[in-house]
Amino acid sequence: MGSSRREISRLLAGIVACASLSVFDSFAQNYPVKPIRIVVGFSAGGGTDITARRVGQKLSEQLGQPVIVENRTGAGGTIATERVATSPADGYTLLLVTAADAIQPALRAKLPYDLERDLAPVSLVAVAPFVLVIHPSVPARSIKDLVSLARLQRGKLSYGSFGVGSSAHLMGELFNLMAKVHIVHVPYKGGSETLIATAAGHIDMSFNAVTTALTFAKSGKLRPLAATSAKRALLLPSLPTLDESGLRGYDRYGWYGVLVPAGVSKDIIARLNEVIHKVVNTDDMKDSFNRDGLEPQTNTQEQFAAHIHREIAQNAKLIKLIGLKAE
Repeated sequence: MGSSRREISRLLAGIVACASLSVFDSFAQNYPVKPIRIVVGFSAGGGTDITARRVGQKLSEQLGQPVIVENRTGAGGTIATERVATSPADGYTLLLVTAADAIQPALRAKLPYDLERDLAPVSLVAVAPFVLVIHPSVPARSIKDLVSLARLQRGKLSYGSFGVGSSAHLMGELFNLMAKVHIVHVPYKGGSETLIATAAGHIDMSFNAVTTALTFAKSGKLRPLAATSAKRALLLPSLPTLDESGLRGYDRYGWYGVLVPAGVSKDIIARLNEVIHKVVNTDDMKDSFNRDGLEPQTNTQEQFAAHIHREIAQNAKLIKLIGLKAE
């Protein structure tokens, strides 16, 4: 009798599971049935916001629903990330995640979320190489020259970044570690302030986005020495990388991707991944990205998860090495 009851229970459980799966599959196949929201952790008009709006417009065209960009600024993007991490897991709230998000876990002792536990990866969208630029008064024509000069004038040269713990700050500190030099860090409020300070000669060098660096380089106000990514920047194919210039293994860059709350169905994530791949790799999207110094790059959910895990680990290690304390 007991055996029969167990078999009946298993049978009923199987029927319920199948019915639930059928309803769930139907829901995923009909997705989306209402507007989608992309949350951005930075202000309107910035690189993250512009990227989100470009992707959102194309997603809307493909999915047949409006895609709204919501700017939740502050705390280095963590307010926006928390907003998405605590949203319903229904696929209607997305986060445009950036390289900065993978730095925050090592900078903030008590984040209200866990980036890997509370959010699920969808796909990488684009990468953004940076360029190391110097003021023309600095007597260096190559990275080798700059390293030699920095060793002779230890602690006298300076580099700027857009804030303590920012991507540019970590780029500078990694440069110091790998080149075995001490170039003094000067934090500014943003990338534009850093660039202007370098062009004015208030600081000797900085790490900047390709397009903004190009504008100043063409006018002779800055001298680009190397790209920070392992591969050369598409807009500056003749410019060597730091890796090629002697700092073997140097590979730092900005990046954008899409996350959703943990618990969103695999079918919906797969659907979003498929559509993101399609829209990001169109010729017009590639052209618009390239004009801003971005390079389209998509991947699988698993690959993006591995990318985020690797970035978090590398940032934590670097922040520990330079002695930067979590807030």
